[in-house]
Amino acid sequence: MTTIFTCQNRFDDMMTCVYDAWASRLGHSNVRLMTEPIGNLELFCEYQHVDADPQKTASVIRSIQKKISPYAYSMVYRAAMSDQPDKLDTIYRFLVAGFHYGASVTDYLQEPIVMRIFELNRKAANEAHFFKEFIRFSNMQNNVLVSHIEPKSDVITLIAPHFSDRLPSENWMIIDDTRSTAVVHPMNQNYYLTSLSEKEMDQLSQETDDPFVDLWKGFFENIGIKERKNPRCQRNMLPLWYRKHMPEFH
Repeated sequence: MTTIFTCQNRFDDMMTCVYDAWASRLGHSNVRLMTEPIGNLELFCEYQHVDADPQKTASVIRSIQKKISPYAYSMVYRAAMSDQPDKLDTIYRFLVAGFHYGASVTDYLQEPIVMRIFELNRKAANEAHFFKEFIRFSNMQNNVLVSHIEPKSDVITLIAPHFSDRLPSENWMIIDDTRSTAVVHPMNQNYYLTSLSEKEMDQLSQETDDPFVDLWKGFFENIGIKERKNPRCQRNMLPLWYRKHMPEFH
């Protein structure tokens, strides 16, 4: 019988799930890992829910960094931010290979599991790269810059260091409307990740009278060359689903 370890779709929970699945000693071929919510339950499988444990999470992170490499850990972290349903089990299989081969495992792209984690890592990293370019801030009350995004992957922690480096002396927030989470950066301090209540989401989603929004729209319209307008090429470079929170397309 296969035991399926399940957990919430959060990084700490996922690392704890990896720890418990490994510590169960049921055999790697007899366990699978999935993030919740679970769809249709499978026959002849036992489901075991796992809650986050900070000590277990820290233990898994240390093991990856020391026994494989810091680069492998960065790949695991970005893969964990992916929106693909097989990501947690892929991370587990990758760690099985990584603890066997060591740091060189990241070069074994001929191995299906290494190639798969490379794909998950690349997808999340590419989406984070796009959002670094496409994010637009609006000035809310008390001079707080607020931006809303709706990414497919959970990239909010991947893009936060970029803006922390470029806007260190500003109060700003990047809000993930899909997951109701936000990165909050107080002026000249370190940023932090927090969950938002429904009331807070409603308050932070209100329209603003930021004059720079209208200035940016005017700039966007006036620099365009009508004769060179190419919507198809523009969609390739800037897919439609990125544009919901970009004022120049409203």
